[in-house]
Amino acid sequence: MSPSTTRRAVAVAAALILAAAGGCATAEPAAAPAAPATPPDPAFLLGDAGVHDPTLVKKPDGGYLLAHTGAGLQLRTSTDRNTFTQAGAVFPGGAPWTTAYTKGSADLWAPDLSFHNGEYHLYYSASTFGSNHSAIFLATSPTGASGSWKHRGLVVESRSGGDFNAIDPNLYVDDAGNWRLTFGSFWTGIKQIELDPTTGLRRGDTMTGLATRGDTAIEAPYLVKHGDYYYLWVSFDACCKGAASTYRTMVGRSTSPDGPFADVNGTPMTAGGGTEILAGHGSVHGPGHPAVLADTDGEYLVYHYYADSGSPHLGINPIGYDAAGWPFVH
Repeated sequence: MSPSTTRRAVAVAAALILAAAGGCATAEPAAAPAAPATPPDPAFLLGDAGVHDPTLVKKPDGGYLLAHTGAGLQLRTSTDRNTFTQAGAVFPGGAPWTTAYTKGSADLWAPDLSFHNGEYHLYYSASTFGSNHSAIFLATSPTGASGSWKHRGLVVESRSGGDFNAIDPNLYVDDAGNWRLTFGSFWTGIKQIELDPTTGLRRGDTMTGLATRGDTAIEAPYLVKHGDYYYLWVSFDACCKGAASTYRTMVGRSTSPDGPFADVNGTPMTAGGGTEILAGHGSVHGPGHPAVLADTDGEYLVYHYYADSGSPHLGINPIGYDAAGWPFVH
């Protein structure tokens, strides 16, 4: 091959590379994801998706199990994360050990589902509106099916005149196998205690404060790790008022699972800080009580919201993270 032929061949090859790269020898790096300009609507779901205070886990068989507030705690199942089917109650025969906190009501609140050591673990609340005479209990099940749950005992309780409220539990198991329960509503805000991994019940007397807004509403914490940070998701403002609800979903982060947590502006969550992720818009009212589902195709924010009619509905949105590591939903 002559030198001129070689030069032509090299030039053609270079042109093909430039064309494939959009006219540049080196392709531009992809832009960091960013939050959408307008708040996203929840995914369109089918079946029995009228739930309040949802918690959702991926089952070992690939399906999904959901629990939510209701009589005896209510269950839903799904094969595809889109269509949900009623699956009975956790305690179809009632839970008499809770009635001292519920004034005899069968309704139990704000369950938290997870799967550890071959069993489903369910932390849940017993209380009444406006009272901090409340308790968090644990139940476990090998299958998650209605009626299969075994009562494991009282985890933590709060009493009238105290400065915290034992509702809205969330279990976090760290990389070293330590168990923490984060919980709380109103009063002095969000608390965290240590649990014994063997029993799932409380270990020691230490209680750490993670977030507060003074006399203003904060509740429903959910702790999760992503990358180098621990994210504390919470709800601000008024729940349970139907279409008049002002609930909104907030987040802060820390390099430690027990804080201190701060928002995007650096305001500590113990001083009222929190970065808004999702608030009411259009026909989506009071989106809150967040949980995070880590699925095979990414992370999802799971929450409830109210329709214009005032009825509660399950909300699910994918979670993204911007260049600074702050989450958003889309």
